Amino acid sequence: MSAETTAARPRSGANTSSGELEDPHSASETRSPVDQMPPLRRAFPLAVQHLLAMFVGNAAPPLIVATAIGMAAGETTLMVQLAMIVSGVTTLLQTLGAGPIGSRLPVMQGTSFAFLAVAIPIAQEFGIAAVFGGAFIAGFVQVIFGGALHWISRLFPPLVCGVIILIIGIKLMPTAIGYAAGGAPAEAAGDYGALFHFGIAALVVAVTVLCNQFGRGFLSVASVLIGLLVGYAVAAAFGMVSLQPVAEADWLFAPTPLHFGLDFTSGAIIAITVIALASSMESIGDLTAVSRTAIGKTPTSRQLSGGVMADGIGTSLGALFGAMPNTTFSQNTGVVVLSGVVSRFVVALAGGILLLAGFVPKFAAFFSTIPYAVLGGAVLVMFSMVASAGIQVIGSEVLNRRAMLIVAVSLGLGIGFSFAPEEVTAAFPPDLGLLLTSGIVPAMLTAVIMNLVLPQRTPADAEQTR
Repeated sequence: MSAETTAARPRSGANTSSGELEDPHSASETRSPVDQMPPLRRAFPLAVQHLLAMFVGNAAPPLIVATAIGMAAGETTLMVQLAMIVSGVTTLLQTLGAGPIGSRLPVMQGTSFAFLAVAIPIAQEFGIAAVFGGAFIAGFVQVIFGGALHWISRLFPPLVCGVIILIIGIKLMPTAIGYAAGGAPAEAAGDYGALFHFGIAALVVAVTVLCNQFGRGFLSVASVLIGLLVGYAVAAAFGMVSLQPVAEADWLFAPTPLHFGLDFTSGAIIAITVIALASSMESIGDLTAVSRTAIGKTPTSRQLSGGVMADGIGTSLGALFGAMPNTTFSQNTGVVVLSGVVSRFVVALAGGILLLAGFVPKFAAFFSTIPYAVLGGAVLVMFSMVASAGIQVIGSEVLNRRAMLIVAVSLGLGIGFSFAPEEVTAAFPPDLGLLLTSGIVPAMLTAVIMNLVLPQRTPADAEQTR
C-alpha cells in the first residue's frame, strides 16, 4: 500500500516531444500506447524515474520491521535486498504477464506499508518466520480472490476498504513518531525524544511537503526521496551516519529461499490475510487509475483479476525468500502523467533494473545507515497519506446515516482495540488476542457484517433526504 497520487489523464494528440511514442511503422494506429516500446535511449531514463519514485517506499517497510525486532545490520541489509529482488520480479510479472496472471498495465510493484500494522507485533511476539508463514498463505488467498473477483468483491465495497485503510494508517502513526524521536539507538544512548531528533524529522517533513506542493514535474513526484536525502545529508553533517554497514556488505550475493524460515501461526495467518484482501481492493483502485490515465478507459475484468493474482504470487514468492508482501504502487501513476509515456515495457525495464540492483548488497546496505529521525520524518508523511487515502475512499461513498454508522462502529472497535492496554485481551487465547489488538480484523469484520446486514435505505436515511 502506498500514498495515492492524484493524476490527470495525459493530453491526447500530444506530439513526440511531449511524450507521445514515435513509431516508424505506424503501429500506433493498431496497437495501444501501453503495448508500444520507445527506443532504449529514451526508455532507460524514464525507467529510472519510475525507480526513484518508488524506491524509498519499497525499502522502508523491511527496514522498519528489521529494526523493530532488533535485527543485525547484515540481516537488515538482506531484508531490503530481498524486497528489491521480489518487487522487481513481481513488476515484470505484472507488466509483461504470464497466462492469466498480470494486468499488463504500466504498474510498479513494491513492498506494502499496510502489512506493517500487523507484521511488527507478530514478529515481536512470534518471530519473523510467523510473518512470512502468514504472508505465504495470504498470497494464495489473494490468487483465489483474484480468480473469483466477480463474486467476492461485493463484500469489500469502498466503504469497507476505506475503513480498513484508515485504521492501518492510524495504527502506524505512533511508529513514525517513535522513529522521529530517535528510535531504539536513541533509547540506548539516553537521548530518546531529544529536540535535535525531532528537528531533523521536521526538516524531512518540511522539505517533502514543499517539494510535493510547490515543486514541478519529477521534483513533486519524488518529494519523499528528496526530503529523505536532505535529512540524510544534514544528519551526516552532524555525525549521525555510519557507513560501516556499506563497507562490510558484499558486492554480489544471491539469496537463498527460506533464509528466515516459515512458521504457520493461526493468528498471524488470519491477520495478514485480512490485510491482503484489503490491499487487493486498493490494487484494483490503482489499476483502474493507471488504466484511465494511460489509455483513457476502465480496465477489463481480466486485467483486474490478473493484477490481483500477480499481487498474490508476489506476496507468496516474497515469503519464501524473506521479503515483505507486495502490492501495486500508485505513486508511479504520477510518473506516467509527467512523462506522457504509458508503455508497460518502460515500467518492466524499471522492474528489471530493480531486480538487478537487488543482487548488490552494498546498494541495499545504504538504507540501513539512514538515521531513525530521518526515516521517521519520511514515514510520517507516508503513513499519514495511507490514512488520507482511507478517508478519500470512504468519501467516495454516499455518507448517509447508514454509512456513517458503519464507519463509526468499525472505527470505534478498530481504534479502541488497537490502543487498549494488553490486559484487555488477557482472558482471550493468544491468537485471538493478537487479532483483536491488531484493530484491523475487528474493524473489517464489523464493517463487512454491518454492510451486509443493514438495509441499504433505512427510515432514517429516507428522513434525511427529505
